[in-house]
Amino acid sequence: MGEPRRAVRRYRFVGDSAGGEERAVLVLRVPEVLDPQYGMYAWPCAVVLAQYVWFHRRTLPGRRVLEIGAGVSLPGIVAAKCGAQVTLSDSEELPQCLEISQQSCLLNHLPHVPVVGITWGRISPELLSLAPIDIILGSDVFFDPKDFEDILTTVYFLLEKNPHAQFWTTYQVRSADWSIEALLYKWKLKSIHIPLHSFSADKEHLASSSLPSRHTIEMMIISLARSDGGHSSFLFRRLGRALRPGSGVGFPL
Repeated sequence: MGEPRRAVRRYRFVGDSAGGEERAVLVLRVPEVLDPQYGMYAWPCAVVLAQYVWFHRRTLPGRRVLEIGAGVSLPGIVAAKCGAQVTLSDSEELPQCLEISQQSCLLNHLPHVPVVGITWGRISPELLSLAPIDIILGSDVFFDPKDFEDILTTVYFLLEKNPHAQFWTTYQVRSADWSIEALLYKWKLKSIHIPLHSFSADKEHLASSSLPSRHTIEMMIISLARSDGGHSSFLFRRLGRALRPGSGVGFPL
């Protein structure tokens, strides 16, 4: 077996003009290693989450953003280009993923964006020393059920330190037997489903990529549940039930 094939993929995000401004265009390049290493490839969920970030670009200048499980870091790179103060992170046990995050920064002229090792479920010095954050990004982090609680443990830790922060995440519907409803309840978190059409992500091609059209991608925002006991259990549906477009709630993984 030879060395895995490397490539650079180009993404082009286009926004409508507003207030007499010219139409906004953002062109990015991300490196990819075309082998089974999860974090070395821009999966379809990353494109959808990056589109959500781009759609909300006017709210991002000065916001403090952390991407977890970043890999090639497409959503985090978009956030940085839109003026957010971004930190990228991936597992400290996967130095190749940290390296490709750094390569993405350099390819897009962002040499000063920090890249740190944070392993889900582990309270490490790197996690403890993070600056305050407003938004956590995570694309397709709910990939393997054995990681679900570790991910939510880390997210809960971050939200407890930053009670007004939100976790923006996209996931691919892979199995009707996977759910994090019980884990959200356990960790006192709530979830809101974000319909793709609400941020112009319900298209066959997105950001000059045809990847999302071949998969069922969903998006949700996770935050701390209300202290008055108003947990968002009413937002959850039975796992595997098809979502109606625009229903606003749902939770298949």
